Amino acid sequence: MHLGKVIGTVVASQKTETLKGVKLLLVQPINDLLQPKGEPQVMVDSNMQAGPGSIVSWVSGREAMHTCPHNDGPVDAGIVGIVDEPLNRETP
Repeated sequence: MHLGKVIGTVVASQKTETLKGVKLLLVQPINDLLQPKGEPQVMVDSNMQAGPGSIVSWVSGREAMHTCPHNDGPVDAGIVGIVDEPLNRETP
């Protein structure tokens, strides 16, 4: 499981049948200190109701496919939770 910050929404003019009605979000992966880590990714948010500014936990690979309602969509990354209050980890 990884952390990320939602930085936007994605609008698709066409989707595969298994992704119709599923929200797509642009997420910036972050590290434990909430700093950007890597490139932003498009992720599925089928039932978490995350929005821009939300800190989320996400999965990738085979596990991400199970975040879709039909469990068989072409998904590389999916949001599985919203972090209510991230730990304040300050560097010494």
